[in-house]
Amino acid sequence: MHHQFLAHLTHQRRLSEHTVAAYANDLKQFAAWCLGEHEIATTSAVTRDHVKGWLASLMASGLAAASIRRKLSSLKAFYNYQQSRGLQQENPTLRIPIPKLSRRLPVAVAEKDIKRLFDSFPDPLTNDHFPLLRDHLLLALLYQCGMRRAELIGLKQTDVDLNHRRLSVLGKGDKQRLVPFGPKLAELLECYNELRAGTFQEEEVAALLLTDRGKRMYPKYVYNKVTEYLKDFSTEEKKSPHVLRHTFATHLLSEGADLNAVKELLGHANLAATQLYTHNNIKRLQEVYRQAHPEGKEPDDS
Repeated sequence: MHHQFLAHLTHQRRLSEHTVAAYANDLKQFAAWCLGEHEIATTSAVTRDHVKGWLASLMASGLAAASIRRKLSSLKAFYNYQQSRGLQQENPTLRIPIPKLSRRLPVAVAEKDIKRLFDSFPDPLTNDHFPLLRDHLLLALLYQCGMRRAELIGLKQTDVDLNHRRLSVLGKGDKQRLVPFGPKLAELLECYNELRAGTFQEEEVAALLLTDRGKRMYPKYVYNKVTEYLKDFSTEEKKSPHVLRHTFATHLLSEGADLNAVKELLGHANLAATQLYTHNNIKRLQEVYRQAHPEGKEPDDS
């Protein structure tokens, strides 16, 4: 039964391989718990009390609220699917209290640190070392275009429009969006394309970014590259590719960019996701106010 549901997620809902794997893992965990705790082996025998018991056991194990919410969301999606196909009468996931999230603000790298990171690369016009130029481009695309890791990996050579200086990015749910870029990134892309063509004449790979051996990149490869560079230039604890996406959004908003425009650039489905970045901006404005406004300064203790 799970297999039909997972196929539905892949083909009808067009979810990514990574997301479908997360759903599959959540359902597998729940099935194992039901069997181990209650000797239940069929989906129709599950009740609301079983679902609540599972969530309580996850909380007791110290799992984060965000992860528990996701697991409940996987169960809800599965039982909604079962009901819509007439395979289930009662939906055991209805009216289940959802664990509250503690709001975690997006982590961003400071502008001075980002500048130091990119200043550490040689001039692309004189850089003929493929791995170094490729790393430069990889980081620049994440920071200057705010892409997700999967979007970066999926970027094809044909998605780059150097004449109009824009990228065609395939986002979540197969939604296409156009992201503009500046002259410095255009120059970097031109240098990379030229060096790539000279380095890998034999094999034609559609993907824009290649590994040192001319193959398509994979998620762990991108993650390792970003963490390797950020560890020398960022004091933030988190150093994932997503941090550069957060940094892109935070820096745009701090320079006065319109929230709706940033939402479109990020490919967010709704404004609530983008609004999280305004909290970072408000913190920065509060700091400016405290330092600069005559009435904003803290009282002197002396």
